[in-house]
Amino acid sequence: MNSTRLFHLCRAGYLALVLMLGVWFINKGITGEYSLVFAAMWLIPMLLPLKGIIEGKPYTYAWASYIICLYMLHGLTLIYVTEEHFLFALIEVLLLGALLIGFPFYARIRGKELGLGLKKKKK
Repeated sequence: MNSTRLFHLCRAGYLALVLMLGVWFINKGITGEYSLVFAAMWLIPMLLPLKGIIEGKPYTYAWASYIICLYMLHGLTLIYVTEEHFLFALIEVLLLGALLIGFPFYARIRGKELGLGLKKKKK
């Protein structure tokens, strides 16, 4: 798979995730299940890498995987504790799993294309 196709897939998955979780947490804040401050605290980390992901920066794709782990814990916990929102949680976990695989692969492939990487130590 080339980096352009992987970039488009990862970006689309990320934007779908941001939209899905944004609606979820804003709805929870409006209905009063969560306070609006708590809902915003859930959304802010997801929005931090937005600019770099849209632009396709490999470094952003590499560190955004760490942020995605937080939301993976949310999804897995939701699967375990609820039956009412099981389908939402399952979609969230599957999308996050795909991004946890796609983001590092894109970062590696695109980083090689750009000549980025760790410098080797000279002897």
